[in-house]
Amino acid sequence: MPLSGSGRSGGPVGFMDSGLGGLSVLREAIRLMPSEDFIYFGDSLNAPYGTKPVEEVCRLAFDSVEYLLGRGAKAITIACNTATAAAAAKLRAAYPELIIVGIEPAIKPAVLDSHGGRILVMATPNTLKQDKFLELMGQYADQAEIVPVPCAGLMEFVERGDLEGADLDDYFTDHLQPFLSEDTETIVLGCTHYPFLKQHLRRFLKGRDITLIDGSRGTAMELKRRLRVRGLLKEEDVKGHVEIVNSIPGEEIRATALRLLNLPYSVTQ
Repeated sequence: MPLSGSGRSGGPVGFMDSGLGGLSVLREAIRLMPSEDFIYFGDSLNAPYGTKPVEEVCRLAFDSVEYLLGRGAKAITIACNTATAAAAAKLRAAYPELIIVGIEPAIKPAVLDSHGGRILVMATPNTLKQDKFLELMGQYADQAEIVPVPCAGLMEFVERGDLEGADLDDYFTDHLQPFLSEDTETIVLGCTHYPFLKQHLRRFLKGRDITLIDGSRGTAMELKRRLRVRGLLKEEDVKGHVEIVNSIPGEEIRATALRLLNLPYSVTQ
């Protein structure tokens, strides 16, 4: 399916991620901006980014951005916490005229909504050790107890399409349960893959009054604001197109992507 428009101003909004997790952000963007065209590049071949050296994550992020720009993208959303932490500043320096919106763990809204309880931040080990995350956590350290929860291997469940089941329960028991306490108030889902596990995580928590929060909607809102400020937001009364591209070819990964995106209309690949 050809993308509508011509030139940078009429081109699609580009999304990049280490795999399929960024579809959670794309889903929110489509809800907020239904007239926009979107092209999503998921680098599942090189997933996960969360265990790779920073230099390699930067190289992969630049490759993804170059691909999206080659497809005429008028703006870029880095729908990956690890890539945002590792590469967003470098990308903005390299492309100063380009709208580049990143994502970060939703610590700020978690703290602002806090009633004094403990805040857990589930994220990849790489995200948790990046300076960007440490600085973000440090900004609010005197306002709430914020506890990082390293979740190596969790995003792979989403990449496989395993969104429920005993294996996921075992993972939460081993990696999350040790951090839970009676005063745990909020869990920040600090990887774009994790919102797809939210339903099963709620069941695992067995009705405990714990808020689950992620940065998908906030990122989509910032993207919309930036497009409007630059005069690039499409607001016609037409439905935009969505194209999904992945570094792993084949129907299996396409089917998983479509199931995760869960849109009421067709998506091309």
